[in-house]
Amino acid sequence: MGVMPEQTVEQFEAGARKLARWGTLLVSLAGGEPLLRMDLPEIVRAVGRWHFPFITTNGWRVTPDLAEELFEAGLWGASISIDYADPDRHDQARGVKGAFDRAVRALELFSRARRYEWQRVNLMMVLLDDNLDQVEPLIQLAAQYNTYFMIQPYCPEKIHSSRYRYEKNTGVGKYLLDLRRKYANFLSNPTFLSRFDKALAGGVPDCQAGRAFFNIDSTGDIAICVERRDKPVANLYRDDATTIVYRLREGARGNTCQACWYNCRGEVESLYVPKGLLQSLPTLLLDRGRPKKLLEPVRL
Repeated sequence: MGVMPEQTVEQFEAGARKLARWGTLLVSLAGGEPLLRMDLPEIVRAVGRWHFPFITTNGWRVTPDLAEELFEAGLWGASISIDYADPDRHDQARGVKGAFDRAVRALELFSRARRYEWQRVNLMMVLLDDNLDQVEPLIQLAAQYNTYFMIQPYCPEKIHSSRYRYEKNTGVGKYLLDLRRKYANFLSNPTFLSRFDKALAGGVPDCQAGRAFFNIDSTGDIAICVERRDKPVANLYRDDATTIVYRLREGARGNTCQACWYNCRGEVESLYVPKGLLQSLPTLLLDRGRPKKLLEPVRL
């Protein structure tokens, strides 16, 4: 199987301009590892003319200069992926010695490099079969670097295996909500967290893939979801904006998938619920990218 082609900076700019027909979007530049692109600052600058560019990284390739360059280019935010507060457990899971230290260093560098108050840095955790006890230590780790904490459950669709799925599906939502009340830097929407038990027990219905969010791969192919990228419905460069919207809606019709409860789904769908939208208003209207009093309780 050959290597998939990469979009050029010019293509990113043309694609971002076309997407702007629908308004300003949150655009997650993910991988793989986005920092493998040496021209990532130029991509961020191109996308940032119309949208809010965001990256998720393992942190390995972050340097002081790169972090500053990305935020100067208009990066809205960065998430650093860490699943264990124990360095040895994180390194073992990633299969690379020093992965934890590099990730924590990335938290520090991105936190220091922010140029504007609205630029955000998150520690992103995936709930696995063996790391529920790591949630609170990771929240505290994020607080040390004046950054936010977010969490999402592992999805078997990612590698078509349930091996790492958290199976004890009762009480997780309450536990996470209790921690969110305790720590001001726990950013995940309470409505999103409250549905963790349901997601782990069989899934949350009424997925809005193709309506509220969608995926674009390295060739410009558009699918209703990142896990449906093998079934594209349109192409960013070959199809006009009206055709893309129509085909996304058609692709979303009859979607009954309940496999994931990713942030890109659950956080967005929480805004469709009045309570969830209300709970997000402090972040949407008042957030300045940096939690100010990280260890004080938050009541919503």
